[in-house]
Amino acid sequence: MRSLRELELVASLVAAGLNDSEISRRTGIPRRTICDWRRGKAPRPREVGVSAPCKHDPDELPHASYAYLLGAYLGDGYIVHTRRGVYRLRVACDLLHLNIAVGIARAVQAVRGRPAALQPRTHSRALDVSSYWKHWPCLFPQHGPGVKHSRPIVLVDWQQQIVDAHPDQLLRGLIHSDGCRGINRIRHPGKTYEYPRYEFSNRSADIRRIFCDACDQLGVQWRVMTPFVISIARRASVAKLDTFIGPNR
Repeated sequence: MRSLRELELVASLVAAGLNDSEISRRTGIPRRTICDWRRGKAPRPREVGVSAPCKHDPDELPHASYAYLLGAYLGDGYIVHTRRGVYRLRVACDLLHLNIAVGIARAVQAVRGRPAALQPRTHSRALDVSSYWKHWPCLFPQHGPGVKHSRPIVLVDWQQQIVDAHPDQLLRGLIHSDGCRGINRIRHPGKTYEYPRYEFSNRSADIRRIFCDACDQLGVQWRVMTPFVISIARRASVAKLDTFIGPNR
């Protein structure tokens, strides 16, 4: 029997306009089941019990790896409850950038202590970095029902301390999961100007603020390009990001 948390998560994704196939990919729940729920055939949910107490001391975490994984999770990751109090962390990646998926998997192994799985999606160029563990919600307390931009996202004190010590790795994770580095072209009569720039796109104002705060800490100049996109185009700022992100990192 499915849990109340799963029913609430599917309901929030339905309300957000996602189709059954995409909800199934995000939650791991069969598409047929989601279709039945959409038609009002949802079973009586069981309450999710309290997961195993978290015994992790934040000071003992590999801080650089955790900051990177936090950025990847905030950008394009999510956590779903499975069976027996176990949670699944999934971070979506692009098969064209397999090196990023491998980097996220290494961060999972450093934090989790066990390898992560790389799972290509059917009929898609997407790839999921996946890991099962009872303690993902305590290491990522931003986890909750619904999509991230529908609820407040605030770092707790111990997370903020790690981010303050490793803002570069947080930015690296955010860019790798929900950003890009590209070439901007401005065409004028007789001449075309080209320059590299970074973009970070996220619908959550809180996550965009976390991104901008880390940029400020590193002296990286940014600007709001569209309501959901932050642009970094100043030469010195792009050069600084290139030292730890870059087109091939």
